[in-house]
Amino acid sequence: MGGDHAPDSILDGVEIAAERHPKARLLLVGDEARLGALLSRRPRAARICAIRHAPDAIPGDMKPTAALRVRHSSMRVAIDAVAAGEAAGVVSAGNTGALLALGKVVLKTLPEIDRPALAAIGPSARGDVVLLDLGANVVCDARNLVEFAIMGDAFARAVLGLTNPSIGLLNVGSEELKGDDRVRQAAEMLRESVLGAHFRGFVEGHDITAGTVDVIVTDGFTGNVALKTGEGAFKLMGSLLKQVFTSSWTAKLGYLLARPALERLREFMDPRRYNGAVLVGLNGVIVKSHGGTDALGFAHAIDVAMDMVTHRFNERIRESAATLPPRGRTVAAEPGVNAR
Repeated sequence: MGGDHAPDSILDGVEIAAERHPKARLLLVGDEARLGALLSRRPRAARICAIRHAPDAIPGDMKPTAALRVRHSSMRVAIDAVAAGEAAGVVSAGNTGALLALGKVVLKTLPEIDRPALAAIGPSARGDVVLLDLGANVVCDARNLVEFAIMGDAFARAVLGLTNPSIGLLNVGSEELKGDDRVRQAAEMLRESVLGAHFRGFVEGHDITAGTVDVIVTDGFTGNVALKTGEGAFKLMGSLLKQVFTSSWTAKLGYLLARPALERLREFMDPRRYNGAVLVGLNGVIVKSHGGTDALGFAHAIDVAMDMVTHRFNERIRESAATLPPRGRTVAAEPGVNAR
């Protein structure tokens, strides 16, 4: 029931997902009468879906603390179903803050994981790249960053299908002495962890779009700034291309000649391909769809959830996290300097 065009766009996305995953079983949570009428007009979705009634819905502007008190909201009932083992994961286009808060309170974190993180996929020159945390944790310590790396590794294996994803820590420089004690300590811990063979050290902001590594790890403050900066850059590029190709008749002629290549570029950069940020580190899968997405974008968010469930995402995190030393045992980092 959440999102700018819910529930119609959600059910249109489920219809697409039903064609891609005919053996899947989905539980639609919300207004039963309304959902039943809409589902009857979508035969593929109707074959794989059941409906569970929830009388309330959390509005987009409700604060997370208030959302926690709405016991019979569609979002709460859906997450309760995961906690009870009736479903393996949740996909929602609703209130992000409420979804994060409910996920943490109801599902709780996996063993050895201190904090869940928000992870997503983005484009790069070498293919898709995983970035986390994107805003769930503004302040992190070295151990948190190592845990994020473990979860990012599992995410890349499950969703991108990579066998041995490479990992980098986002920093103000690639040299070992750059950054603060926290990131340098996290780097030392990663070198000694089960991910050590795939850890590539520090990376910088331009490495995100260059595709230098498959997984980029950072705190939620920096990750959210990087995400919003990238989104703004893509919008600017689209705006500038439109200005260039409409500036004169010769430019319009050039557009006609370049149109096939530009269509391929638009398909590659289509934000619907990257819809579906994941709250990783919980006892269950939670995928957050963009509230304004259309049916194709929501179907992609369902794809992400399906990949995480079928490829043992949480089991991989448990296995790797269990090898970390107990919290409190850390590796001392050498004194260093920040970027000038």
